[in-house]
Amino acid sequence: MKPNIKNIAVLTSGGDAPGMNACIRAVVRTGIYNGINMFGVLQGYQGLISNNIIPMDARSVSNIIHLGGTILKTARCLEFKTEEGMELAFQNLKARDIDGLVVIGGDGTFTGAQRFGKKFGIRVIGIPGTIDNDLYGSDFTLGYDTAINTVIEAIDKIRDTADSHDRLFFIEVMGRDSGCIALRSAIASGAEAVLLPEKETSLDELISQLEIGASTKKSSSIVIVSEGHKDGGAYDVAKKVKESFNHYDTKVTILGHLQRGGSPSSFDRILGSRLGFAAINELLKGNSMQMVGLRGNDIKTTSIDEALTRHTFKLESDLLEMTKVLSI
Repeated sequence: MKPNIKNIAVLTSGGDAPGMNACIRAVVRTGIYNGINMFGVLQGYQGLISNNIIPMDARSVSNIIHLGGTILKTARCLEFKTEEGMELAFQNLKARDIDGLVVIGGDGTFTGAQRFGKKFGIRVIGIPGTIDNDLYGSDFTLGYDTAINTVIEAIDKIRDTADSHDRLFFIEVMGRDSGCIALRSAIASGAEAVLLPEKETSLDELISQLEIGASTKKSSSIVIVSEGHKDGGAYDVAKKVKESFNHYDTKVTILGHLQRGGSPSSFDRILGSRLGFAAINELLKGNSMQMVGLRGNDIKTTSIDEALTRHTFKLESDLLEMTKVLSI
């Protein structure tokens, strides 16, 4: 039997990602279309504990599809990791008869949802919202496409000045455990090399690649460094390389939180809308403790347990090979 769900809340947690607002919009309007009372939780799990829960109608999410960030705000909440914090959060939901919860975020968000749903039996559906693209069960996570486009736009501008001055730029991008942003932005920007957490690339190998470029009269070189690389961030790598290779004037750029902001791409607007729509429909079908994600061109569900335990994302082998072949 389908559950008699009447009230659903939605929250965003952890790091923000472009497309979250498009997703919130879809969650709220799909729920209302199906006769559900919808609520928004401000500041993620902290909002559950502090009872910062507001009713939402169709107009609450007007004119937000193009906005970056999240209108519901987000916060990291250590208190939610405690038994007392989770109990208080549950009582606040219970007081409003909220019987379904949609959580948008990354692995930290899903870990909280996993514990909360299992402890109290509340129906939970997760939506992967993280620019790192590091959750199992979705080929693309919400915000990943926009982040890549932001990185590429920045690199294109850096390339202009690099060419003008015969410079070697080390550009650090986000990705503590995942090199997805670094790899795709390296291909799309024509970078000469890329350093990834998942791939062993020695500094000697990197220097050899740069020397080949210099010998064929390349006027500049761009090296993309994922922040989680074993040799450190862009500053550390640049310093070590400069000691052995001084053909170019060496510069470092750290893009940082620039990658999280900005208006979402059309891809992320559509993906957020599809995932939000699917999340409500999964709750209405009686499903719980599932993540909705994009696989191929279809929206599929993966258990939150599996999304967390198999979270390592395998980089495409052809893209890895292309970084070397196309950089000559």
